[in-house]
Amino acid sequence: MAYTTINKPSDYFNTKLYTGNGSTQSITGVGFKPDWVWIKERNNANSHRLFDGVRGVHKKLFSNSTSAEVTDVNSLTSFTADGFDSGSDSGMNGNTNSYVSWNWLASNTTASNTDGSITSTVSANTTSGFSIVSYTGTGSNATVGHGLGVAPSWIVIKGRNQTEDWTTYHISTGNTKNVILNSTAVPDTSTTYWQDTSPTSSVFYLGSSTRPNTSGGTYIAYCFAEKTGFSKFGSYIANNDDGNGPFIYTGFKPAFVMIKGSTSTSTYKSWCMFDTTRQPFNVNAGKTLYANKDYPEGQRGQGTVSATIPAIDMLSNGFKIKVFNDEVNNGTNTFIYMAFAEAPLVGSNGVTAKAK
Repeated sequence: MAYTTINKPSDYFNTKLYTGNGSTQSITGVGFKPDWVWIKERNNANSHRLFDGVRGVHKKLFSNSTSAEVTDVNSLTSFTADGFDSGSDSGMNGNTNSYVSWNWLASNTTASNTDGSITSTVSANTTSGFSIVSYTGTGSNATVGHGLGVAPSWIVIKGRNQTEDWTTYHISTGNTKNVILNSTAVPDTSTTYWQDTSPTSSVFYLGSSTRPNTSGGTYIAYCFAEKTGFSKFGSYIANNDDGNGPFIYTGFKPAFVMIKGSTSTSTYKSWCMFDTTRQPFNVNAGKTLYANKDYPEGQRGQGTVSATIPAIDMLSNGFKIKVFNDEVNNGTNTFIYMAFAEAPLVGSNGVTAKAK
């Protein structure tokens, strides 16, 4: 397989800000037809709304909730060539309210995948390493094809027809643990999540846990493989230094970073979300959102160790933690992260690439 360099990351991931009108409107400027749209109201407490092209329009999930999929004809009404259309759902189009949408491109199509013991429906982009996978659970050990051609480093799964936690595999916590997206909990350990087996280039493994594999349950999985210059999934160890925290090398300037504490000694462990569209200059602080909370932008989900807010610098080749803080830099605890590029450090022409 030929290696493909992504010179313009915004062709595959882009952040879009908009203001609601309380009626219907077309959100444009994404730059592509998105397959996964993640929306959060910025100025009020309202649940995150997640939509994708495999499940189809009107069907929303909530990253901060155990709720089953909700069908709402007033929510996302279509995926368009340059964004999406919204109805009057107040959580994504309330009059004068401000919103952020994070948008990913898969393939804009679906295909049946028989690589695993469970036949799945997949929309995969092998260039950017992102696929959306729909499947039906069996209640017993199984495998599911993801369509990426390389092993994913991050998999996020939600049961569509059941009230249940989100299930997350991360390469840094490993194949024995589940990190719950809608919770501050540290990873829990069980062979019933992933069969203690890491994903391969064709499938991911499911155990008998009801979270990702109830018999007859319908599921959606978002799968990400690491791609040089575009995405990075890893971990770092805190140094407890207020002002000079760890530097994390990604090989690109991040456009989006999400961080989660992953060790049991960490006091507070929300999923912190940063991006350079809402906060285009360093220090990236004061506008944190939390994937597991409905909090408005900048409201702290922080614990008791420090009064400081989560803060990072987005640099040309990675990001640097800037504070002593429970959620990003506490003690010598371990934190996992997911990062997507604004600009790669080096493009295919051998010079620093710029996203335009």
